[in-house]
Amino acid sequence: MTKPSAPIVARLSLVLTIGLGACMPLEPAVGTGTNAPEAPPGAPPGTCWHRNTSPAVIQTVTDQVLVTAAVADATGQIIQPAVFRTVTRQDIVQPRRDTWLETPCPEQLTPEFTASLQRALAARGYYRGATTGQINRATRLAIRRYQKETGLDSSTLSLDTARQLGLIAIAH
Repeated sequence: MTKPSAPIVARLSLVLTIGLGACMPLEPAVGTGTNAPEAPPGAPPGTCWHRNTSPAVIQTVTDQVLVTAAVADATGQIIQPAVFRTVTRQDIVQPRRDTWLETPCPEQLTPEFTASLQRALAARGYYRGATTGQINRATRLAIRRYQKETGLDSSTLSLDTARQLGLIAIAH
């Protein structure tokens, strides 16, 4: 077996260095960390919030627009029928809306709290899963179904809903 020449070894070393460079973990950017939680303007300090975005409601409208009117002779007999063209447009029936809802803070959302939430929703017929103490898909769907009846279409638990379910004391 022959030994590769020095230029080939140098090129191979360079290719490996460049190729393996992509495998190196990147350093985190300076200044990145957890952002302060989002809250609406004027929210009291120490409260937690969620921005709920409702999508726009769009309606597709199709119209027939007259291009050429019908042509009739002196007796009223149509010689050439009218010509129409179809025009389709989308109208925004309701624009996108951002609403804020106050939520229990993350430190309150313990597995014990979540298990109580699941039991409370199950007792009312909204949750059909196991009591796991974890916010899973079934729990989020149950929260959405329960809150939708009060006009809130969100799978994020609101503070008002937690109070209605008896999970958080009502402030006086």
